[in-house]
Amino acid sequence: MDPTLPQAWTPAMTHDLWVGLGVLTAGIVLALEKRRRRVDDERIWVLVAMAVAFGAVGARLGTWLQHLQPGANDGLVLHWVYGNRSILGGLAFAYVAVLVGKRLTGMRWRTGALFAPAVAAGMAVGRIGCLLTEAPGTPTDLPWGVTVSSATDAAAWGVPVGTTLHPSFVYEIAFHLLALLALWIWRDRLADAADLFTIYITGYALFRFAVEIVRGNEVVWLGLTRPQLVLAVTLPLLIWRSVIAIRRPRGGDREPATVVG
Repeated sequence: MDPTLPQAWTPAMTHDLWVGLGVLTAGIVLALEKRRRRVDDERIWVLVAMAVAFGAVGARLGTWLQHLQPGANDGLVLHWVYGNRSILGGLAFAYVAVLVGKRLTGMRWRTGALFAPAVAAGMAVGRIGCLLTEAPGTPTDLPWGVTVSSATDAAAWGVPVGTTLHPSFVYEIAFHLLALLALWIWRDRLADAADLFTIYITGYALFRFAVEIVRGNEVVWLGLTRPQLVLAVTLPLLIWRSVIAIRRPRGGDREPATVVG
């Protein structure tokens, strides 16, 4: 699973490279959709900058408080440098950053139509870094499983050499690519195009809850992993919002085709 890169490169650097490419991809897709929808409000880039910055913080903090007893968790600085990241934490912080940014800049229109395809494209690219550097999933007999051939990987992932594992990150990359295609098809069919983001996030939450079964993350309570516990709380609200979005009658509160800043 290790990428073919110069020896000076570490898995963390490889992961960060693909995350950076994912952010760049998201920015390009957003710019293209912004142009297609004739949105001239340049304050959108303030929201993008805030989402990237807050998302990076949320990704780190999302895996910090793993135990109810504070002393059982790593120190914040130690975790920031060496800890894992949470894509769910990053998305949550980025979403809050957009809401705060809109309030600070006085934006009144909904931006979901721009962010939905951008996030889907960025996630598809960024997850390649996870595929190349992280434990892929749980053992499987399926023919498309990933065989652990490196003793280093086997030791790090706690499995014998030759074990075949679910390529869970391949599943996720495929989901985001299919979601991007669906967003392309549906981008002008909803009463309010901004609802595309709500529907996309709901779909990802449902997918992530299901794929956790083969991710191999630690089960902490009631047979569920930490991401599943978080999603179990948020999914009812997301599904409710998505149903409202799909049933929203045309001619209601729609995002303007042209927004001039």
